[in-house]
Amino acid sequence: MPDTNKLGLKIRQLREMREMSIEQLAEQSQCHVDLLQQIEAGEQIPSLAPLMSIARALGMRLGTLLDDEPHEGALLIRGGHSEDVIRFSGQSSLEKGSHLAFHSLGAGKQDRHMEPFVIDVEPSTSEEPTLSTHEGEEFIYVLDGHIEINYGKNVYQLEAGDSLYYDSIVPHNVHATGGSARILAVVYAPL
Repeated sequence: MPDTNKLGLKIRQLREMREMSIEQLAEQSQCHVDLLQQIEAGEQIPSLAPLMSIARALGMRLGTLLDDEPHEGALLIRGGHSEDVIRFSGQSSLEKGSHLAFHSLGAGKQDRHMEPFVIDVEPSTSEEPTLSTHEGEEFIYVLDGHIEINYGKNVYQLEAGDSLYYDSIVPHNVHATGGSARILAVVYAPL
């Protein structure tokens, strides 16, 4: 079973346990029904913003939705290398690929309020960045390479050692420029 299918299956099971139709979940999460059908079929994982909306509509935290087995107490990840890698697609139901590989540094930690990731960022092939917006805050620290962050009407150029902390409700996009990059990202999303 592909990793994408695990998440889709979990979303469908949670939706059905709550006796929600896919149309009700679409309305409450503000996601298109076609996108939800593709997610539940395991055909794609959406970007972080719609996934956060789906989790909220299901009444749970994003981390709870992404995790398979909860872990109590402290969670240790050595060397920034997590076996839990997620490749989010875009917000569009037509987008299949991803230029971001999320290595979860919090997967399994029960009742967490923030989502820490090491993210491998490949240069985007699209000319116009797709801006994302969701509740919460994000902290980005560049470990390697060059990152461009579109944030509202501003564009920030970051290189290794630079960081940016911002409100996620402002439309934003993170992408690599000039080659691959690696960042530490911490996302906080209120329930």
